[in-house]
Amino acid sequence: MFQMMDILLFQDLDQLRRTGNFSQAAELRNLSQPAFSRRIKSLESWVGVMLVDRSRQPVKLTEAGVQMLEAGLQAIARIEAERSQLREAQSLPDRYVVTFAAQHSIGWRFFPAWLQALEEAHGPLLSRLRADDLPICLQDLRNGDVDFVIAYFDTGASRQSANLDRSFEKVTIGTDRLVPVCKPAQNGAPLFNLPPHEGAVPLLRFGEAAPLGRLLDPLLESVTDEPGFRTVYENTMAGALRIRARDGAGVAWLPESLVAPDLDAGLLTRTGDEAWVMDLKIALLRKKGNTNRLTRSIWAFLQIRESVGLLPAGWSLRPADRSV
Repeated sequence: MFQMMDILLFQDLDQLRRTGNFSQAAELRNLSQPAFSRRIKSLESWVGVMLVDRSRQPVKLTEAGVQMLEAGLQAIARIEAERSQLREAQSLPDRYVVTFAAQHSIGWRFFPAWLQALEEAHGPLLSRLRADDLPICLQDLRNGDVDFVIAYFDTGASRQSANLDRSFEKVTIGTDRLVPVCKPAQNGAPLFNLPPHEGAVPLLRFGEAAPLGRLLDPLLESVTDEPGFRTVYENTMAGALRIRARDGAGVAWLPESLVAPDLDAGLLTRTGDEAWVMDLKIALLRKKGNTNRLTRSIWAFLQIRESVGLLPAGWSLRPADRSV
């Protein structure tokens, strides 16, 4: 039976991560230490795994704890953003709220910068974002629950494009790249080299249901034999693969826009040459007929920018200085 969980428990977990001490975290959360400990234990019970390593001082989050905390804080941020948008819409009933849906890895860094650039060029928008798996985003678009979906596509004749619903239209709004990354060694060199030299390289890959994984498979098949890799972890979430890569578990192909801060901070490094990189387009999709005056205006604006070569309308990551 589903057990209800207080989503604010993730804020308790975040405070514990910051302080590394139950007593200090409890004080900052205005709770007694026993009450605070019970809240952390109740979160662990709900998840079903240990989230905190209590065997060391200061205490540290486990790998599962880091992963769940990131997901929990994103959920809280989304709920707060939705509440803010609803309140703003309530105060401005004549303003239409444009609803976007996007893959998680796009919503994390690309979307905020792109939306800001769009508003600067087109005009202010009242909008909200739903971040979810692509199949769910596309179903929401079919059902008319969102106005637009933002998704990755490869730059060639993509099977993903061919399989799109015929009622969908798309316009390119940005570019990105899938790059192989791993944890750096102490000397700054990649912990794992491409192509594999001695033994199989541990691979952190997207699950079978992940569209990014399906886009990447042809690249891997074209540049190396599969025995050069051994899959050690699968997840449909790019954020989960990013955490495992930072921990040194293996090599992951991730959107460069997502891992740019980790590359700058030295938490991750590129491995392999440009033959291992896959160029991506970021496209905006809409359903024919599911439009209004505002969404048609946005679409026409982006089509014009695409036709004259102003790509993207917002932010594009083309980091020529990120060499291996």
